[in-house]
Amino acid sequence: MVVCGDDALAHRLAAELRDVYGERVTLVVPSAREPHRPRIPPPAGALGRAGALLGRVSAAMVRPSPLSSEAPGDGAEPPEETVRILEAAQPDDAALTEAGIAGAGALALVYDDDELNIHAALRARRLNPRLRLVIRLYNRKLGQHLEELLDQAAAVAALGSGDGGDAEGADASTTVLSDADTVAPALAGAAVAGTSKVIEADGLLLRAVERTPVPPGRPGEPGVCTLALLPASAGDPAGASGAAADSASGDEGPVLLPDEAATEAATGCGTVVLETVSYTGRPVRRRWLRGRGAPLASLFSRRLRWSLAGVVGAVLALAVASSLTLGEDPMHAVYLSLLDLFAINDPALDDPAPRKVLQLLSGLTGLLLLPVLVAAAFEGLGTFRSASALRRPPRGLSGHVVLLGLGKVGTRVLARLHEMGIPVVCIEGDPEARGIALARRLRVPTVLGDVTQEGVLEAAMIERAATLLALTSEDTTNLEASLYARSVHPRLRVTLRLFDDRFATAVYRTLRAAHPGALTRSRSVTYLAAPAFAGAMMGREILGAIPVERRVLLIARFAVRGHAALEGRTVAELLRPGRLRVLAVDTSAPDEPEPDAAAAATPPPAEERTPARLVHELGDDYVLRPQDRVLLVATRQGLGDLHARNRGTAAAAEPARGDRAGQV
Repeated sequence: MVVCGDDALAHRLAAELRDVYGERVTLVVPSAREPHRPRIPPPAGALGRAGALLGRVSAAMVRPSPLSSEAPGDGAEPPEETVRILEAAQPDDAALTEAGIAGAGALALVYDDDELNIHAALRARRLNPRLRLVIRLYNRKLGQHLEELLDQAAAVAALGSGDGGDAEGADASTTVLSDADTVAPALAGAAVAGTSKVIEADGLLLRAVERTPVPPGRPGEPGVCTLALLPASAGDPAGASGAAADSASGDEGPVLLPDEAATEAATGCGTVVLETVSYTGRPVRRRWLRGRGAPLASLFSRRLRWSLAGVVGAVLALAVASSLTLGEDPMHAVYLSLLDLFAINDPALDDPAPRKVLQLLSGLTGLLLLPVLVAAAFEGLGTFRSASALRRPPRGLSGHVVLLGLGKVGTRVLARLHEMGIPVVCIEGDPEARGIALARRLRVPTVLGDVTQEGVLEAAMIERAATLLALTSEDTTNLEASLYARSVHPRLRVTLRLFDDRFATAVYRTLRAAHPGALTRSRSVTYLAAPAFAGAMMGREILGAIPVERRVLLIARFAVRGHAALEGRTVAELLRPGRLRVLAVDTSAPDEPEPDAAAAATPPPAEERTPARLVHELGDDYVLRPQDRVLLVATRQGLGDLHARNRGTAAAAEPARGDRAGQV
């Protein structure tokens, strides 16, 4: 693997590839000796691969559980020999050639400059058409066009070289990622569940949690599936557990992806369970008109609505009285009452006395209606004039998330929280910030002001909030806001973005010691984005990795169409205990098959896609359709078996060719 970059993301990505996936990495950086640039941390021996998602620091259980430890920033220690560091000012042809691009499996271009990444990607595709590319870009539309261009270039180069058969087996895909997009689910998960160790897949937020042994006779907490059975010594320092636990897990390590029988038999041992992350608080009440209209409640105030209702009631009462006393048709009585109301009817000089009285009452009601109409006009004008302005936090708001900072990261997190229906109040000091337009369009309450100034957090109702997400690019600003928020609300859940690793660790430990009853998380964008970039380098279908002890489970997504090992199979037929298991199926595509397989494999936009349905919702007998997409958890061997079964099934469908016809 080759990683090219100029900031902390490159170093984090190299460490992730080495520690989690066990890959050999060449890191190309402008300078490896600058003091402000973090370097690659060395692996912790045989346990170095256990610190990515589950955060385990030891094969044995340690209390407090490392699963809840979330303090790393972007720092590091001296590089280790498994990562080769190459210094180059620019990723030109000479630098890429020296990095071994011709024989590399994947290249990640994670410079902070989008234009530099694009130029390097074009060079790399020309030097090695069969190379898997992962590019860091913030512009998503430009990224989609770049993916299509580079994939097409790889396909044309493969056809021109005459090795189309071999090219089919190679993954020369191009994946464009944004660090802001990749960290948004993790930060949204921190706001919802207090942890940022989540994986987003087809509208689902998944996290792996470690659970202690459940006493016999007590039901365990439900989850999506059991990922692993931990060794008996992990939950019992003395190593004394039941015979079933010993037989299920023993001392050789965790049992990955056990079947239901093994899970039920393994009593007395800890488990690693995959569960969904969802918001359980009060959702956002969207009482808006369709489109981008103004809220109905702000268009007409409550007093104005009651006044209009009183006038309408008076008109109806006058019409009923006219119909009963004069014997007129009800519709005609309403018509006459409205004419009298607007003073455009003839005086009832020659009419009976009841008619004269009703006309006078209608005229009086018309006088009362005039100020109500004037007030409605002014309120409506003020509402439409302020429709493009930022909302203020409404009265009575509680249990919301206070989002500090609407830059690149804050904008993506705001969009994600809004999709999940979580109430948010934003704080931004720059009125021209990137996320102000999004907050205005989504009608999200926003406070403009410097968070270090007194009264700004109070304006966001921090004392009644559930979570504070401090996501500005300034460590001191995030820390100051977090400390002041804790002084106002001691049990507030705080997640702050910090760059420096040592500073983040010190802040985390101090806040945890000072407020043991509250959740504190310190995270950096590079720390959260590195797993997504590493998964993309391993293959486009890889969404993330879950380290369990010394082993790794991969979360992958496959399009069923064209995959012979998936199409037409039931969920139960795909189960391979210890190797592969289906988690969910995206069934949002229409029933009729798409003529273009590539278009069918492309996921719809996030705002138009419904979350995938979990397996227990579909049942094991569900037959996979060509337009479905499946979400799998598997070991590396399990994914290899799936690819082998796909090739073998496709070969068996072709005419027999000697002894190789049935070979798998």
